[in-house]
Amino acid sequence: MPQAPEKNANGAERLRTAPLGETGMDITRVGFGAWAIGGGGWEFGWGPQEDDASIASIHRALELGVNWIDTAAAYGFGRSEQVVGRALEGLEQRPYVFTKCSLLDDGTGRVRHSLNRESVLREAEASVRRLGVDAIDLYQIHWPNPEPEIEEGWAALAELKEQGVVRHIGVSNFDVDQLRRIQEIAPVETIQPPYSLVDPAAEEKILPYAEQHGIGAVVYSPMGSGLLTGAMTRERIAAMPADDWRRTDPRFTEPLLTRYLALADRLRAIGERHGATPGAVAVAWTLANPAVDGAITGFRRPDQVEAVVTAANLQLTEQDLAEIDAAEIEAARR
Repeated sequence: MPQAPEKNANGAERLRTAPLGETGMDITRVGFGAWAIGGGGWEFGWGPQEDDASIASIHRALELGVNWIDTAAAYGFGRSEQVVGRALEGLEQRPYVFTKCSLLDDGTGRVRHSLNRESVLREAEASVRRLGVDAIDLYQIHWPNPEPEIEEGWAALAELKEQGVVRHIGVSNFDVDQLRRIQEIAPVETIQPPYSLVDPAAEEKILPYAEQHGIGAVVYSPMGSGLLTGAMTRERIAAMPADDWRRTDPRFTEPLLTRYLALADRLRAIGERHGATPGAVAVAWTLANPAVDGAITGFRRPDQVEAVVTAANLQLTEQDLAEIDAAEIEAARR
């Protein structure tokens, strides 16, 4: 007789977890992504955002069992980390906190890149202060730029780990050749590539490399930055604020937009069999890859959370996966 799903302390179904590589951290298959809560006013902002709504969203995710938050110093140039820090205040048990370095404000709201040792050390100190933690659980290089500085930047992360400022170190957006270069300095514990039905390129090289070498993998934008949620429409895109970076992204304009909206419709049909949203199906598709330990999902309001974090427990069937592959091929022909 099937057993009833386990419940957490808040009465919600306990979310499935997975080891994050060899870090010793067991993370829920879905984590809270804090990019959008950095708000607008910077190069890759998502438009206006209320901090109280962001904090309520984080708390709702934690109530449902999510046990990690991924942010970055660049998100709102410190604002996202500050909001996360406020959300953590007073918690009896805080989630794991992951953040990133290497993107700085150039003074005009645009990013500039630095992997200079002194810059990285300053960024880590500022992130610890904004987050209000004794140590950062996972510290990551955000982008491998400037490319000639990646060894210097990685050595700085290794130094921070040795000092106890951070507990684990990883990278985001690196390719396999760059990983091999920095592995000579210190082991890479985690990677964070983009991965979704909209952008599946990571499954060709980077995810197989991670699986082969015991590197933990968390993937970002598993719903294609909102394209596959089932809630995206042409009207919604047209009404986006001027400082929402997606307004000028090619995926949110024709001819690609029609392709991805059609794919979202097919995900909706699959989700109906499981009582799940198209967005949850899109996230579960990324989690079906054996190299993926967790997926980063972003929320801006607490009512958005439950419909997607259920992806942690959504196990797609072989039939589901075959239909998704067929839908992707069909959408690509449009």
